[in-house]
Amino acid sequence: MQLRRTISASFVLCAMSGFVSAQRTSAKYSASIPQATLIQIMRAEDERRWDDSLKSLLSSNDAAIRKRAVLAAGRIGLEAAVPVLTEMVLTDKEAGVREMAAFALGEIESAGGAYALVTVLKDPNRPARARSVEALGKMAAALVSATGNQTGAEKKEDERLDAIKAAIIEALRFEDSRRSNPDRLAILLGLTAVLRARPDGAGPVVVKFLDYPDSSIVATALNTMARLRMKDANERVRQLLKDGDPIVRANAARVIGAAEHKEAFDDLLAKALNDSDLRVRASAIRSLASLREPRAADPLIESGAKLLTHAKASRFERPSELNEMLEIATALGVILRNQKSEKAIAWLKEVRKVVNITSPVVEVAFARIDPMDYMFTIGSTLTATLAGQQDSIAAGLSELATAKTGQPSLDGNLREFVTLFSRSALECTPPKGHMPPAPPRIRPGMALIGMCTPLNDFAVPDFLRAYAAVKPDDLSEKLRVRLGNNDVVIRATAAELLGEQPPSEANMRALIDALPRALSDKDLDDAAMAILGALAKQKNAAANEAIKTALNSQNQLIRRRAVALLKANGAGDFSDRIGTVQTRNKLMDYRRAIARFGKTVTATVVTSKGSFTIEFLPEEAPLTIDNFIQLARRGYFNGQTIPRVVPNFVIQAGDPRGDQNGGPGYSIRCEINEVVFERASIGMALSGKDTGGSQWFVTHSPQPHLDGGYTIFGRVIRGMDVVDSIARGDTIRQVIVNER
Repeated sequence: MQLRRTISASFVLCAMSGFVSAQRTSAKYSASIPQATLIQIMRAEDERRWDDSLKSLLSSNDAAIRKRAVLAAGRIGLEAAVPVLTEMVLTDKEAGVREMAAFALGEIESAGGAYALVTVLKDPNRPARARSVEALGKMAAALVSATGNQTGAEKKEDERLDAIKAAIIEALRFEDSRRSNPDRLAILLGLTAVLRARPDGAGPVVVKFLDYPDSSIVATALNTMARLRMKDANERVRQLLKDGDPIVRANAARVIGAAEHKEAFDDLLAKALNDSDLRVRASAIRSLASLREPRAADPLIESGAKLLTHAKASRFERPSELNEMLEIATALGVILRNQKSEKAIAWLKEVRKVVNITSPVVEVAFARIDPMDYMFTIGSTLTATLAGQQDSIAAGLSELATAKTGQPSLDGNLREFVTLFSRSALECTPPKGHMPPAPPRIRPGMALIGMCTPLNDFAVPDFLRAYAAVKPDDLSEKLRVRLGNNDVVIRATAAELLGEQPPSEANMRALIDALPRALSDKDLDDAAMAILGALAKQKNAAANEAIKTALNSQNQLIRRRAVALLKANGAGDFSDRIGTVQTRNKLMDYRRAIARFGKTVTATVVTSKGSFTIEFLPEEAPLTIDNFIQLARRGYFNGQTIPRVVPNFVIQAGDPRGDQNGGPGYSIRCEINEVVFERASIGMALSGKDTGGSQWFVTHSPQPHLDGGYTIFGRVIRGMDVVDSIARGDTIRQVIVNER
């Protein structure tokens, strides 16, 4: 399903060095490949077509052709390519081809290639060790995901998974045993493989790399520890809060929060308030929320007050301080839940004024700290605030729907308020019946519920989720009505929520009736994907028969989804119906993309905060770049808002809807490559393989867990200070492409 396309100092320098190296390597081998052969490979890759014509290139005498064809096999992702790739990992005479074969096996994720990769790791003299451990991590992640649905081959898959996990741990132990001459890339990729494979007892192995002089290795080890919530070496992690590298400090702060190491509270608070780098402060603030230590509240409010003063003096509508204020708001919502802190609420209300209630984060924090006050506030100001800030209000309502104050009568009152408010907003009619009992000061606000402002289509999904959170008796009925909406994302949301309800004849029939229209949608396939998923949960023959109709779709993603659901339901294996992709690209498009190889191609992104410049990597992701350039030249990005900003992670742009659900009306294929996600990397946002379109992101810091999973197609070479200052709601004014 494509709903919500999204997407964890010396490290940066080293990553940038790797970035340039990858760029030069690909330029060298791509330039030596005849254009006709290169187009043949790109077309097969674009169509997701594995056939004899591509397979024959794997035995070419030209190593450059073999290497590029191997990459295509990995990107296509079909298990049929595994036997030949495993042979190449072990026997190809060129080390670079072996490395690419290992990388490709990781992209296919089939455990059938694990034996060859484990064989490579057992011999320290074989090439492709680093890429082999990386690939095993991807295979393990796929096996972990699949084992939950298995019924017959559990033992065999468990044995494979255990063998893969053991090989990853042993590879890291081996690298640690030769500190005088380690394979640096093998360590970095091995640490991320641990993150993906989640082997038991990995903590003592990972913490060994906290004492390495290479800060990129230390930062990557900390990233793995944070994401796996490891509690090993707490005191060593605490010491790393003082490291000279900001990425190490930020990741150390994340580990302290994940491990709930309360003894480090004072050090963590100092970083949250005083560190010179926003990425460190943001990570420390989030970790303070994880510790849930009340002593953090007042210092955070005071810091927020100072930021608010600066923000009010800013000439920007959404000041750069906003990102840090939102981090503080989120933390306060966790630390002060149900505490009715007047100081915190007063600060949040001032922040609301600055951001004009366009932040769900602030609304959720307000609702958590004092649910009653929030209920009164949004009820009494509905007509003034609902228009233009509807998604934020819906986020606050969802929080009220699940609020637990410890007072059953109040909790029931909150849920009834959300029911009435959401229903009124969705239908734009006064609620019927009597108002629920409420304290006198709340009644006036609740009386205004009926004075609604019609919801725009982009806000309806959020209100549907808020309404669903209170589990009203008429929920299924309301959702079935929304299956007939003109907006594809509204239909997708309704189907998704219906899939969460107990199976019923009425819901199944409504979903079956809505499927033909969804399958004919021209712009987005979100509704079709969601309806298919909801039908699969009905678990009956009629629903499965409806899913089979999607096998005739012209959209390969829909066919692939239908095949997977039918197989999971035991309704048959229709893998032969997946077929190839009907690509939009023609011969001229491939030629235009190839013509950029070896050239400098940039785009200047002009935003409401200033400009930054992207340098593209044409050899790494030629069709992704061509798609971006064509969109930019027709003004597609001009005037769009930036819907997502997560400090120390990414900013995300390219959505014409502004709610992370939009796209250009088509999907492009992934062009996964060996380039790493360092600070300033440009990647394509996805909600599954090959679901990219127009949404893209820029990383604030290295994100090794994204490597090999998202297409990197460029980097910011100028203006990262502008990227760092961008807040949710800022706008892109223009994107100017320069090809020299």
